[in-house]
Amino acid sequence: MQLAAFLHAGRPSIGQLIGDELVDLTALGAPSHLDALLTQSSDWLGELQRLARAARSRLPVASITHWLPPLAAPGKAVAVGLNYVDHAAESHFKPPEHPVLFTRYPSSWVGHRQPIVRPRVSQALDYEGELVVVIGKGGRHITVADALSHVAGYSVFNEGSVRDVQLRTPQWTLGKNFDRSGAFGPAFVTADELPAGAQGLRLQTRLNGQLMQSADTRDMIFSVAELIARCSEVFAWQPGDILIAGTPAGVGMARKPPVFMRPGDVCEVSIEGIGTLVSPIVDEAVEPGA
Repeated sequence: MQLAAFLHAGRPSIGQLIGDELVDLTALGAPSHLDALLTQSSDWLGELQRLARAARSRLPVASITHWLPPLAAPGKAVAVGLNYVDHAAESHFKPPEHPVLFTRYPSSWVGHRQPIVRPRVSQALDYEGELVVVIGKGGRHITVADALSHVAGYSVFNEGSVRDVQLRTPQWTLGKNFDRSGAFGPAFVTADELPAGAQGLRLQTRLNGQLMQSADTRDMIFSVAELIARCSEVFAWQPGDILIAGTPAGVGMARKPPVFMRPGDVCEVSIEGIGTLVSPIVDEAVEPGA
């Protein structure tokens, strides 16, 4: 099942994507956010399927003017750095022996076709195409063998990174959390529609139509199952948490000369079987009197 979050008649809604049409599941009784459904029901997929079967009308996808991130406010958004050997090499790091983790806040991302904002304090806004893993079943001390049973589905992320700020300190939090500096979407695809662990999927990033990143999710150093298990040694996963699983080589910072996103650019991140996340780039507005 492919699900999207959007504004319809001024209210947040979730809907099932079927080709170029969409079933408004919230209008049929589903919660307005997928987060709520994941935390309230262990049979959330069955509930959505039953609602979808009862639908008598659909909306054209072209009529949606405001896409929202697939989840409104994950309790945890755990991001992974240096999770592809080629990206670690271009960043002048050895492949890590343990996952390199940091956090992102929901204020740092926008939905599909919503503008990513280049902050006024930097011109070094980089793109990073990444796989998103959405947790559907919580737990701690999860084994690698059981980890994929905790996955609800997958999505796409553009982890906009403000490189000069990121590299001021060994901790990357500031450079990864500027308001509206990344994007999440366009859809959430349930795990049953993709290969186990989302392995073997082509991930590509294009900037103004030019291919910048191209990789296979099978090339991750730490697989989805390994990441879930390793993290669960430290904290309990909760339904609705997300894991942003790392970017491959080709980022703008590593190019000679560097290539960063600028106002007027359009960045697209595609993952096979999930969709294409489209992000126009704008400059942060200067408030009057600032």
